[in-house]
Amino acid sequence: MPTLKHPPSVWTDGTLSLLAQGYAWLPDHMRASADGTVRTRLLGRRTVALRGPEAVAFFYDEQHVRRRAALPDPVLDTLFGQGAVHTLDGLAHRVRKAMFLSLLKDEKGIEALREHVLLRLREAVGRWREEPEESVVLFDETARVLALAVCDWTGVPVTEPGGAQLARDCVAMVDGFATAGPRHLRARHARKRQEEALARLVVRVREQRETAPDGSALDVVARHRDADGALLDPRPAAVELLNIIRPTVAIAWFVTFAAHALHRWPEHRGPLRGDVSGHLATGFAHEVRRFYPFAPFVGGLAARDLQWRGETVPEGTLLLLDLYGQHHDPRLWAHPYRFDPHRYATGESLRDLIPQGGGDAAEGHRCPGEDITVTLLAALVTELAGLDVSVPDQDLTISLSRMPTLPRSGFRLRLA
Repeated sequence: MPTLKHPPSVWTDGTLSLLAQGYAWLPDHMRASADGTVRTRLLGRRTVALRGPEAVAFFYDEQHVRRRAALPDPVLDTLFGQGAVHTLDGLAHRVRKAMFLSLLKDEKGIEALREHVLLRLREAVGRWREEPEESVVLFDETARVLALAVCDWTGVPVTEPGGAQLARDCVAMVDGFATAGPRHLRARHARKRQEEALARLVVRVREQRETAPDGSALDVVARHRDADGALLDPRPAAVELLNIIRPTVAIAWFVTFAAHALHRWPEHRGPLRGDVSGHLATGFAHEVRRFYPFAPFVGGLAARDLQWRGETVPEGTLLLLDLYGQHHDPRLWAHPYRFDPHRYATGESLRDLIPQGGGDAAEGHRCPGEDITVTLLAALVTELAGLDVSVPDQDLTISLSRMPTLPRSGFRLRLA
């Protein structure tokens, strides 16, 4: 089989272009590719980018792609944490992943988290009503609501000011992972602060100086034993607690996009208010995750010399799966730039919806918290649709060059 031998220009380093173009970088390269495969370099490493259902199956085959050493330190030091489950493969990954599955795929647990979120949101709305002339920044408010609620659910004790700080730190971790400069430094400081606090909490729980509710995430993580039979060191345990808390707070991005969609297409408000079954709210949540930009792609390393469409991909090559491009590919989606929450009524389109990864959550690297994301987003969308709000003049531009992106104003609203 031929190897990936192409002119040197094909393998030009695209790091600076990626930082400048953001979400548009990989889709632009895909459009210019004759065979739907992009060959470039990132941070000097030879990189091959793929897209489509065949690529999803290829990418999420653990015989093809490994995560260990795939994520650069700047991403681990901000977004995921050193030693996180995302960096493991094989048995070590399955044992650690099982811990997350026991917490994040439990229907009763998800429903309990949903109730915590709705309670905290309604408390926040009550505060908004006290000052009806003042607008609130929905993104900031939602992040704080989610931080307090997920701490209620995980058993992590937190005060109102502590919850606000946790929300800011989790937002900083997500906001600064894909960039350099002040945002990246804020992300590092935020992770360090929260990891140290949670590591101390784990030690107190193990020494029985702090009580963790039975079956809570704090309890489960503190007692978890890895594939070698050993308890997690306090710092990696803190990393994994944050890998439950941080992604929950990150749902604030999707909630803000949902508010943007309700403002842009207000005809969905009435049907959502009368959506007793919840099917429309779930479809709306799926469409927000497809239509709006969040994760641009996911990556891993070729575990060995691989064959992709007749060419050899050498071991160690960085492989990227194009998420944003796949969600706007007209070969997979009818009218991909039309916001249509009804497109999921048959369930068929869900096969190609991969905003939180593809494959199987139990055996592979698909996010085990996807059910939580959809459940909470659907619930919050329904609450937003039921509020009588006005949207003051503001900059609602969503820049594709910024990763992660958001409406520039954070979406300000005022209760009517």
